[in-house]
Amino acid sequence: MENMNEALFLLVVGMLTVFVILLLVVAVGNFIIGVTNRFLPTPHTPKKNDTEGDTGIHPKKMAAIVAAVDAVTRGKGKIINIGKTKSTK
Repeated sequence: MENMNEALFLLVVGMLTVFVILLLVVAVGNFIIGVTNRFLPTPHTPKKNDTEGDTGIHPKKMAAIVAAVDAVTRGKGKIINIGKTKSTK
């Protein structure tokens, strides 16, 4: 029975240690994001006319992409560039 108590104690200590470390990671990450957003704002870029000729994407597809990003990020996301990625095959 003594071995079982020691095993449960080690289990609880290990789980609490992991929980505390993950909390620290989240707190430090949020702090770094806040400092970065406060002191290094994103540069203001003028809006372009989003027509099919400029981006190569149909305006309805562009609207669907913008709506999806807006829904997922709850209005906080911003699309900077849309393009094909290079294949690594």
